[in-house]
Amino acid sequence: MAEPRILYALAVVAVVIAGVVGYLAGTAAAPAPPPAAVRTITVPTTITVVTTVTTPAPTVVAPPERIRAAWIYVGPIGDFGWTYMHDLGRRVVESLFREWLETTYYESVTEAGLLSRIDELVRAGYNVIFTTSFEFMEKTYEAAKKYPNVMFFHCSGYMRWTNLGTYFADLYQVYYLNGLIAGALTRTGKIGYVAAFTIPEVIRHINAFAIGAKEVGEQLGRDIEVYVIEIGAWFAPDKAMDAARYLVEVMGVDVLAFTEDSTAVIEYAQSLYERGKEVYVFSHYGPMYEYGPDVVVSGQLVRWEVIYADILVKIRSGVLNPTNLANVDYWYLLNGGAVELGAHVFENGTVMMINPKHAPKLKEIAVRDKLTGERLSVYDLVMRRYWQMKEAPLLQTLQFSALTHKLENLTYVDIGGKEKWYQIAAIFDPFVGPLEGWCRYRGPEAFTDYCKRADRVSIPSGMRLGHFDLWNMDWFVSWVKYLGAR
Repeated sequence: MAEPRILYALAVVAVVIAGVVGYLAGTAAAPAPPPAAVRTITVPTTITVVTTVTTPAPTVVAPPERIRAAWIYVGPIGDFGWTYMHDLGRRVVESLFREWLETTYYESVTEAGLLSRIDELVRAGYNVIFTTSFEFMEKTYEAAKKYPNVMFFHCSGYMRWTNLGTYFADLYQVYYLNGLIAGALTRTGKIGYVAAFTIPEVIRHINAFAIGAKEVGEQLGRDIEVYVIEIGAWFAPDKAMDAARYLVEVMGVDVLAFTEDSTAVIEYAQSLYERGKEVYVFSHYGPMYEYGPDVVVSGQLVRWEVIYADILVKIRSGVLNPTNLANVDYWYLLNGGAVELGAHVFENGTVMMINPKHAPKLKEIAVRDKLTGERLSVYDLVMRRYWQMKEAPLLQTLQFSALTHKLENLTYVDIGGKEKWYQIAAIFDPFVGPLEGWCRYRGPEAFTDYCKRADRVSIPSGMRLGHFDLWNMDWFVSWVKYLGAR
């Protein structure tokens, strides 16, 4: 199995190195304060006041001639999911920038063991450290304060410091596309989802998947329900397979998706097919098609090398340094090139977006585009939505910094002149009301104001959820059924 992985590492990556952004150049000068009220005083003699103002010299941080970068992973590099894809990204940039980049990594690191690993790396002279799991966030923040001259980047978190930035490649748009396919292929309307943890990231993906399934499934007369089991681990093949088995054998689902970093769910579905039972499945993070060629329909691919290349080039050129990371927060979507629809990568680097075995069926099933009313095949609807979300190039600049995330939700800006309205956002986004949901976390445990105030969520028609709402999502759409932890 090593050969496809190596081919993928060599072929799939079309590294997108964004042009160097003058990170600190966009800050507008503060307006001068209004003059103070003037009053006249009489003094007996002339007084001469001499004021000496000392302006501190600006801090100049020279870019490193050589970068020594380290990655710390939560799982094994052979998981073929989350950690495998991060390490593939590391290997790509190591090869690409070999003249000035040296890399290393630690795998299967626990939260308790993170700080000791960071201490070892700093002592060994590594000046850039990537920590790649949500639970590493607080200890990475602690380490950044301890080592102010080292640059830290934490994946999926929100705590930043002068020398600590954050980054993420989000898959919710791709999960929505997978959901469209799931809604077309389910015969029962019952769809299963194996979740590692129900944190906002995973809830966001489950909801997007469920929204896509309902959009198509309802038109075909299915009453869509998505059943979720939480297994409490990112990499637990046995638990993932047991959860998938329960969803199929007890709940009667005929489509499966998952957030767990092994191929266990896919292998289980393939084994069912070989025994005469067809359960469709979508791969997660890596190109897992080879583990279930008869049952994998599509999936999500992540390309961390796109973000890693951008970060490292900005460090090497002096744009990013240990004094200016507090607002660096990558949140790349389809338009940024860091995520992709698909389950397999061919030797020439092209992506299998939909398994050719299942494409003919999707081309035969007709539905209506809810935006235009046009009748088209599910296959064509998936491709249409894909391009509607991918063609939003201006968003990539806004997705670089925490300062501009609030602008990502703008559909248009008024620029005057004959053009008047200028398109900013993607033409389509799955998280547009009306949407009804229920709170997974409530009251003090909730992340959003919706669930701090009530148990139910109602998103009005036409309202488009912004970065904050998506990043902190703590509620499920109403047709998601949470079956608890197993």
